[in-house]
Amino acid sequence: MNRPVKSALLTCLLCAVLVAATALAWPAGAALKDTITTVKPSVVGVGTMLRTRSPAVVFVATGFAVGDGLSIITNAHALPELDVDKMETLGIVIGHGEKFDFRPATVAAIDREHDIAHLRLTSGAPLPALRLDNAGDVAEGQPLAFTGFPLGMALGLTPVTHRAMLSAITPILLPSLSSRRLDARTISQLQRRPFPIMQLDGTAYPGNSGSPVYDPDSGVVYGVLNMTFLKSQKENALSNPSGISYAIPVRYVTELLRQSATEK
Repeated sequence: MNRPVKSALLTCLLCAVLVAATALAWPAGAALKDTITTVKPSVVGVGTMLRTRSPAVVFVATGFAVGDGLSIITNAHALPELDVDKMETLGIVIGHGEKFDFRPATVAAIDREHDIAHLRLTSGAPLPALRLDNAGDVAEGQPLAFTGFPLGMALGLTPVTHRAMLSAITPILLPSLSSRRLDARTISQLQRRPFPIMQLDGTAYPGNSGSPVYDPDSGVVYGVLNMTFLKSQKENALSNPSGISYAIPVRYVTELLRQSATEK
């Protein structure tokens, strides 16, 4: 083999090695910036409207569109008690910044055991729906992301995305550090049989409840964010976050949607 051919082959080999090394070094979730663009139109605020109140619209949680685009998934614990006498209405908030619209919705089904709720929009065009994971192959150590409204509407209706990692798949029952930490919600969980929940190495804040937890590359939803681990009191959730969050596996969402379809 002559020297020019050897040189060309060596150059090609070096290029191949560099390409392979670059691919290995490229961080997981490198396509997140493109995925966020796809996910954001599906993420909504969940709230209530009371025309005689100021402000008329009050934010309670995050939600996201699935199925035909008229179904919204959020947390069951976030749904408020409506003041029916004053005609308070449940619905979703869509828009950007200080400009937003309120669309009424009804509760199609609730799974309180797994802390998820299925809402149905009663008017307007369908929203872009997120894909739900059907394979159930999410694994510990997998990079994830979640998009929602960590401070509600305090800073305007602006969806915010956080990176996370699936740290563990663990029972939902959390150890209480003392009897003073046993609130009504914790006691209720202790009375139910435990089920696997996703523990995330990612910081969430009040308002993130109901956020979709998804694959950074494909946007496929693996879970529904439902709580954070508090190191101290709720008042310190913003100033002293633990960096530990939890999400309900998406298979329970699939079961709830199937149940809703059966009951129609």
